[in-house]
Amino acid sequence: MKWLEISVDTPPEFVEPLSHVFYRYGHGGVAVEQSGGFNPDEGETPSDEDTVTVRTYLPLDSTTDARRSSIDVGVRLVSHLCPISPLRARVLEEEDWEHAWKEHFQVLHVGKDLVIVPTWRDHAPEESDVVIELDPGMAFGTGHHPTTRMCLELLEDYARPGMKVLDVGCGSGILSIAAAKLGAGTVVGLEIDSVAAQAAISNVGKNDAARTVRIIHGTLDRPEDLASAYDLALANISAKVLSELAESLVSAVIPGGRIIASGLLTEKREAAEQRFRDAGAAVERTVIDGDWAALVAQKRSST
Repeated sequence: MKWLEISVDTPPEFVEPLSHVFYRYGHGGVAVEQSGGFNPDEGETPSDEDTVTVRTYLPLDSTTDARRSSIDVGVRLVSHLCPISPLRARVLEEEDWEHAWKEHFQVLHVGKDLVIVPTWRDHAPEESDVVIELDPGMAFGTGHHPTTRMCLELLEDYARPGMKVLDVGCGSGILSIAAAKLGAGTVVGLEIDSVAAQAAISNVGKNDAARTVRIIHGTLDRPEDLASAYDLALANISAKVLSELAESLVSAVIPGGRIIASGLLTEKREAAEQRFRDAGAAVERTVIDGDWAALVAQKRSST
């Protein structure tokens, strides 16, 4: 079988919506390529002018035209919000497709010590590196997007040895694994997508974290079973879902426990913050990265 590689260049803050479009209509995962050339250990950051390449693959069959058309519509909608490149396409043979997307994932430094290493890349870690080996497959969550990166940076600040952590919408498992590597005693990752859940389980195994991290195919459908069970809850999902789950997330943590919530466009931040306040938490910190925001909310002791 032959495959059609579809790619587009976009500012970093629009990687997530484009990734969801590519994931929905593509086949075999979404690859996100960010340019390097900077050293975070020296305080350097990517240039604001850098773009990110998003790729997916379509089987060349009777569904190709419809899939490509749907992706094109999504790209055109996003292009009304920011300048992005036109869609590019090239045909690949089966054996080329199996490895092509892996070319675009590089070693990524996040926060103070976290290092995301694709399983097929070599990396000689520094003594202080907290290494997460990752094969995202078809699951979202590589550390490149601001929403995931902010979660990882906040997790470094709030993780404590032995704490119990809940990761809602765990995707590739990147946050669950990071929590374990940062000393959490117990981590439960919930993922509603079965393919992503399997990718997370596989990544947990690759990181020798199975004794600490348990991945469950499901979501907070029975929040009463989780009442006051966790020290910290993580949720890197959409603003709509965050608002819907705010009460359940607050319920899931102990009095004084915290929720790290990301996936918010800045214009929806205040509404989401209010939902957490209404649910019994105080918003104690907000982080902004471009058009995206993440917040830290602490459950009030009287809730």
